[in-house]
Amino acid sequence: KVTPHPWRETQFVDSVEKHCCLVLTLDDQIIGYAIFQVIVGEAEILNIAVDLACQGKGYGRHLLKYVIDLVSTQAERLYLEVRVSNEPAIQLYDSVGFAEICLRRNYYQTPEGPEDAIMMAMEL
Repeated sequence: KVTPHPWRETQFVDSVEKHCCLVLTLDDQIIGYAIFQVIVGEAEILNIAVDLACQGKGYGRHLLKYVIDLVSTQAERLYLEVRVSNEPAIQLYDSVGFAEICLRRNYYQTPEGPEDAIMMAMEL
């Protein structure tokens, strides 16, 4: 699924300077990334994505599990937000142990109008 409202370049530059960033490659091509942070025993995935052509092949699961393994030594809980319309991502997060903790109304602002986010958490 293509991100309907991707981060701006300035957001990526800022994240590289302030947060932990991973890049997933296949045959020397970037096919995905994860941006996350760990603060006082809690971790948050700020952005995670896999190239559209590589989705559905397990790469996103691999990247997500790698992030979980990394933060599990530093945090007790891992959080993320996901668009309510992103069913494949929600299914992936459920399958690795995330649970819905709340709904954030109108969290994402889009040209078509606001979209809710599901906040999810995983005990590590």
